Amino acid sequence: MKYILLIFGLGLAFIFLISTITSIAERQKRATFLSFLGLILLPTLYIAPLLLINDATNYYSYALIALSITFIIALLYNPHDPKYKTSTPNHIFDERDTMFSRMELVPGTEKYNQYYATKPENEEKDNLFRQQPGLLSPKAIFYNPLAFSAADANFYTVSKLGPFINDKVSSTKVEIDADDLSIFVKEWVKKLGAIDVGICLMKDYHYYHTKGRRETYGKKIAPRYQYGIALTVEMSEQMIKAAPKGSVIMESAEQYLKSGVIAVTLAALLRNLGYEAQAHIDGNYEVICPLVARDAGLGEIGRMGLLMTHNLGPRVRIAVVTTNAPLQPYNGKVGDESVIEFCTKCKKCAENCPSQSIPYDDRSISDNTLRWKINSESCFTYWTKVGTDCGRCIQVCPYSHPNNLMHNMIRFGIKHSKLFRIMALHLDDLFYKRKPPLGKLPYWVEYKPSK
Repeated sequence: MKYILLIFGLGLAFIFLISTITSIAERQKRATFLSFLGLILLPTLYIAPLLLINDATNYYSYALIALSITFIIALLYNPHDPKYKTSTPNHIFDERDTMFSRMELVPGTEKYNQYYATKPENEEKDNLFRQQPGLLSPKAIFYNPLAFSAADANFYTVSKLGPFINDKVSSTKVEIDADDLSIFVKEWVKKLGAIDVGICLMKDYHYYHTKGRRETYGKKIAPRYQYGIALTVEMSEQMIKAAPKGSVIMESAEQYLKSGVIAVTLAALLRNLGYEAQAHIDGNYEVICPLVARDAGLGEIGRMGLLMTHNLGPRVRIAVVTTNAPLQPYNGKVGDESVIEFCTKCKKCAENCPSQSIPYDDRSISDNTLRWKINSESCFTYWTKVGTDCGRCIQVCPYSHPNNLMHNMIRFGIKHSKLFRIMALHLDDLFYKRKPPLGKLPYWVEYKPSK
């Protein structure tokens, strides 16, 4: 019995020691205090009886051990619940309906008139964002000339990658085994800076049916590639902390550029090997990247409509390369029911959304698909008020904590235990607050006008 108590006590001490050290490193004062308090109090429940030997402590010890073992058994319970099953889209989307496409419509032009003739219900909603200062505008609420100029420079550079998303294919085809090429692609893309890489068989619902951006507006998309390679890059937790201030769009633009460069480079490699390949990057999409990434085994679509990855949650940017090169697609379970269940119960992103664009309700049928559908019009209108792409939902998401030992243990528990999913919700609120305060800009991003 003494050894069992000691093991439980030291185990708890280790967990809360890691939590305390991690919270100090993350400069989370509230989490540090609570972790240290747990380090002092909870192991004492197990170790104190070792110092006192009498009938009362023996009864207490047996009861404590029984309770602890029962708790551990309960943690192992992780039933399948069809309510949280991953939903396969039954709809092919039109890129012209996205807010980025509608943002480019100029009143009085033929494109403008044609679009709102077919979607008159959108014109009044879209006129609301046209009345706002706009993304990266000097008149926006969170205007910061340093952050906004840096973001604009990154978006400008991304736009210059457009001509390279597709190019000539080498006339010499290299015959290579699908497994070997898949391993090479994954390892090389990570070496280039990606956090995760996955491959899937392309389906019709991965594609838009019509283009909606710039000179390709109205072009029909004909799916012609067998495989999709999805890659993710990390958005800095420090830069996201201050969301929706200027650092968030600065970081977002930087990672769109990074993922775009990797995708364009990967597509060039595959074409050098003699296989067709096309990169899908910011401003040049023919596919819906989160759906490709999900089906490639990189995560699940959460309440906020973003890809929830395994170790970074929604704190990523995604790019995709489609190709006919021989590859080995992901053949595991698509999606993650634990994410759907957690998002169903959490609602933290919905409560913290400044524009109240994220639904509170459970998933419902929208566009013939069971999903959460955000109010993209109110979301984008808020962006055009503040001048950034907000990111508050990403900042408060429990999955977005840093990729370290403590948070990865928590994410592991959420994935594999129903009880732990419930506990994690309340613990995240306790340690980091239900409505976390807006973080400060990194000191070097703050703008201080010269006198």
